[in-house]
Amino acid sequence: MRLNSRLFLGVSLVAGFGNTAMMLAAPVWTLSLTSSSSLAAVCGFLIYLPTLAGPAIGAIVDRVHRQRLLVATNLAMALALTALFAIRGRERLWILFAVMLCYGIAHVLNDSGEAGLLPAALPVEELGRLNGLRMSAREGMKLIAPLAGAGLFALAGGRAVAAVSIAALGISALLYARVRPHRPPTPAALSGKARDGVRYLLRHPTLRRLVLVSALAASMSGFATAAVYSVVTIDLHLAPAFLGVLGSAQGAGSIASGFLAGRLPVHFGLLGSALFGIGMLFWFLPWVPLVVAGSVVVGIGLPWTVVAAMTAVQTSTPPDMLGRVSATATTLIFAPIAAAIPAGAAFTELAGHQATLVVCAGAAIVTPSIVEGYRRAARYAILRQSPG
Repeated sequence: MRLNSRLFLGVSLVAGFGNTAMMLAAPVWTLSLTSSSSLAAVCGFLIYLPTLAGPAIGAIVDRVHRQRLLVATNLAMALALTALFAIRGRERLWILFAVMLCYGIAHVLNDSGEAGLLPAALPVEELGRLNGLRMSAREGMKLIAPLAGAGLFALAGGRAVAAVSIAALGISALLYARVRPHRPPTPAALSGKARDGVRYLLRHPTLRRLVLVSALAASMSGFATAAVYSVVTIDLHLAPAFLGVLGSAQGAGSIASGFLAGRLPVHFGLLGSALFGIGMLFWFLPWVPLVVAGSVVVGIGLPWTVVAAMTAVQTSTPPDMLGRVSATATTLIFAPIAAAIPAGAAFTELAGHQATLVVCAGAAIVTPSIVEGYRRAARYAILRQSPG
């Protein structure tokens, strides 16, 4: 594996551990200070909120040196985390909320900056494989970091978790600084606008198709959240803690998916959505092994859609627009989850959890066929209109 590949993979491992531990500690810290679930949920909301400004943030990324931006963003975030040491009681809880908002902004900056730096640091044919490996690394950290973060919080409190996250950000900055691009940095796009990224993404047929399918699959995963809770407590008659088992099973599937996704053409993102829907169908049968197996299949299918979409963005976008297009894709894929979760909970209350699963599974399975059918029909129409 090339040095640059190892450096990016190292960032995924280190940052994945530190970020996941901190994101878990933040709501737990809030709960310990306030005993309010609603306030604890604010932490997650603040982390996702900046994705709504993804196209605008991406336009900023396209105007600066991507590698320097990544180093500066991680060092600045490490500095921001030091503010958490000032928290002594609930009266300073606003500091935690402000830091979580900064975390969300840093995530968008990192994603956009990486999307611009990766194609300059690696051959195009290696991007898909590395994206898959990095997905596996991040999902692997999601299996380890929550337990480590919760244990560290219980032993030493939130400031100890913040210290670990600060160290992870510092190491990430060092790894980014060691990357040696094989192509010179793209000149800053001083005249670039956020809407240019949106326009390019919507007009590019392959990107539009893959991002649409990935966005729908991600939204359906959020829409089904409340239904999965009901599967565990109502259908299986198990304690809510069993959700941890399903989460681990999905994480295991995601690790396997990452290794596979990087070796497949990007159009397999459509197959990933269908697999995701098939996995949800397993949840209809009230038998623990099948429900766990369904979670594994869901974990395999859902990341395929994301890896395919982001790899296509990296390989099909002009270098001077990568920040805007990547941030726009991130916004379209992940921002709807914030609305899908409460919408799915309300639908589950009205129609029942099985009806929710039918909607989600059906949409995930059928949509790729509709999108692919539309593409073939449009191509056929163009061929018919062409002379000769």
